[in-house]
Amino acid sequence: MALIIIADDDEIAGGIARDALIAAGHGVGLLADGRAALQVIAAKRPDLCVLDCNMPALSGLLVLREMRNSRALCDIPVLMLTGRQSERDAELARFEGANDYMRKPFDPDELVFRAEELIARRRS
Repeated sequence: MALIIIADDDEIAGGIARDALIAAGHGVGLLADGRAALQVIAAKRPDLCVLDCNMPALSGLLVLREMRNSRALCDIPVLMLTGRQSERDAELARFEGANDYMRKPFDPDELVFRAEELIARRRS
């Protein structure tokens, strides 16, 4: 079991992601804005963060940048889960330090698979 924080202002997509990861046996917190997500990430130090690019208060890319610039948070894997479709957006996310990038709509089983791969890689 891993602790996973999801930050997504899309209630439906966030709920699907949360439910899939909970069904796979993980503890999951879902937040709707980047600023609140960053506070929880700093307090809880999750095993994985799933971030949407577009969120109020602080975008997922800015949350990612803050994490990568923080000694305490820089090693936490991040999977970007976003509706942005261009290859340039994926390149930018990887440049900022994302470990993986998935586009919406997404397959919940693939999300679980990729999330568990990132968690396993961090633990080994």
